[in-house]
Amino acid sequence: MSRHPKPNNMHGHKARKRFGQNFLHDPYVIGKIVDAIYPKDDDCLVEIGPGMGAITEPLLEATGKLNVVELDRDLIPILRTKFFNYPGFQIHEGDALKFDFSQLVNDGQRLRIIGNLPYNISTPLIFHLLSHHTLVQDMHFMLQKEVVERLAARPGTSDYGRLSIMTQYYCKVELLFVVGPGSFNPPPKVDSAIVRMTPYKELPLVAKDTKMLQRVVREAFSMRRKTIRNTLKKLISAEQLQALGIDTQLRPEVLTLEEYVRISDAVSQLTEQAEKDNGIE
Repeated sequence: MSRHPKPNNMHGHKARKRFGQNFLHDPYVIGKIVDAIYPKDDDCLVEIGPGMGAITEPLLEATGKLNVVELDRDLIPILRTKFFNYPGFQIHEGDALKFDFSQLVNDGQRLRIIGNLPYNISTPLIFHLLSHHTLVQDMHFMLQKEVVERLAARPGTSDYGRLSIMTQYYCKVELLFVVGPGSFNPPPKVDSAIVRMTPYKELPLVAKDTKMLQRVVREAFSMRRKTIRNTLKKLISAEQLQALGIDTQLRPEVLTLEEYVRISDAVSQLTEQAEKDNGIE
């Protein structure tokens, strides 16, 4: 299903720094991305930040329908004009960070989300989308390469941290390929990469309280260079960590997702017990 879309016509629109815009224009890379997505007729596709429509066009050619979420209101008339002959093309003007993606779900069909995400919103947006993980079939994003490396990082590496753990709690993460600066206008100062995130239908590990898991992970990585006994001492004692089979001398980036879930569940239990002892129901 190889497509080689036409290079993007900029229509005189200049990329805006405040929106972190870098428009993709390389037909070969666009074709590779669309091949990776492999859109099908009955997919419920959502594109975040379509820009000048470089990926929008081949997606519409493949399926005839697409929802897009765009913040830059100057781009909206350009997109409407460019894709006026696709009745299934729907533009939602607004900030993807605040957008309720559940409104796009039809007949229980899960969403396939695509986007070339600006660096300044990529991490909060991924956390926002993870809160909708049960509605999502998969996500394909162009991000700064270093962000993708953090998303896909394994324990024991310098890239492994809060973003890795919380994303991998909900999703299988794959770095698909790297994209150089020359594929964009204007060229960014760094390499980009395409990542595929596929939410699990059933979570392999289930924390009692995901908010507590987030808190434990945030506290653990608040001081990366300290040991886990020090970074988590406000939440759980060294003795209690040892009782869970955790080596208290390890640094936060060495612990696995399974170990963080174990710690989180123990902290949840300790909190519940403390509330009972204090007469809080």
